[in-house]
Amino acid sequence: MQLYVNIDVDDVDKAVAFYTKGLGLRLSRRLFNGAIAELAGASSPIHLLPKAAASATAQGAATRTYARHWTPVHLDFCVEDLDAALQRALDAGARLEGEVRQHAWGRIATLGDPFGHGLCLIQLAPGGYANVAG
Repeated sequence: MQLYVNIDVDDVDKAVAFYTKGLGLRLSRRLFNGAIAELAGASSPIHLLPKAAASATAQGAATRTYARHWTPVHLDFCVEDLDAALQRALDAGARLEGEVRQHAWGRIATLGDPFGHGLCLIQLAPGGYANVAG
């Protein structure tokens, strides 16, 4: 089974710049006459979908907003060097939300991207999640 990650954004070119410069992904191709950008470099392809602010969402449940918002689904990007990755993300327009935290499994930085979406940068410690497996 293939998993595609789709991220709604109000400016695809700005989003390409953030996710490539800030998170180290790369633009692999444009789809649908260039409207959608497909990014590579993660374990699944990431598609940046142009959706206007205030446009309707599925079944009209809400309208899109690109101010910082909460959602129960977010992306965790596992990185080799959290400090370097965090600086790249901040330089590209991310906002750090709280302090970098240390856990038995590794370190984590919680961020908001320029489109209001939450994401985390994670640097796993040796053993990673096996350190907390029950």
